[in-house]
Amino acid sequence: MSSISKKQVEHIAKLARIELTNQEKEKFTKELSSILDYVEQLNKVDTKDIESIKQITGLKDVMRKDEAKKREKTKDKLLKNVPIKKDDYIKVPKILE
Repeated sequence: MSSISKKQVEHIAKLARIELTNQEKEKFTKELSSILDYVEQLNKVDTKDIESIKQITGLKDVMRKDEAKKREKTKDKLLKNVPIKKDDYIKVPKILE
């Protein structure tokens, strides 16, 4: 049986920058001890012949190929619709003095 002390709970609370009342310290001492007991039970389970499961849905990651696209046509189309331009740049009003 794993148990966590009240002093350890106080240390954890200090690290987490959480202020606890004495009643909360008692409560969390019991709850954290219970959680550690459960984890200890899980660690006792024999899993050596069990295949690890990385995901259960069967879905595969679908990614597009990382290929460069020609942007010249897009740039020309964009610049045709701009009211004010200078060379190959969009000219906008100054916002800072």
